[in-house]
Amino acid sequence: MHKLDIDKVPGSRADLLCFLVATVVASHTLTYEWRVDHLVESFRIWLARNAVSMDWLDRVLLGQLALKIAKRELKDAGIAVRQSDVQALFTGEMTLNHASTVVQKMMKLCKESL
Repeated sequence: MHKLDIDKVPGSRADLLCFLVATVVASHTLTYEWRVDHLVESFRIWLARNAVSMDWLDRVLLGQLALKIAKRELKDAGIAVRQSDVQALFTGEMTLNHASTVVQKMMKLCKESL
């Protein structure tokens, strides 16, 4: 199957970044650890699910940005993710739940960060 470059699909980079931030912060909320392996797996899952490709260096840079947002910028923006919020961040298919106000705030922050 041929995969499109992520930048040829409008909104994909912001959606991916938001998904990464959500998974990283959810993982941290549940484990109290910043798990890079979860970030790498989340990249793989999102790219495969959306049938897009991304250069490895872009992945590293976007991953670093996702960690920075999750570790510092969410709190600075007044976005707190509690254990009770984690399930609401995602749908049953483990995609972003765009109806969640927390996800909407994360998406706004991610779009501003790109």
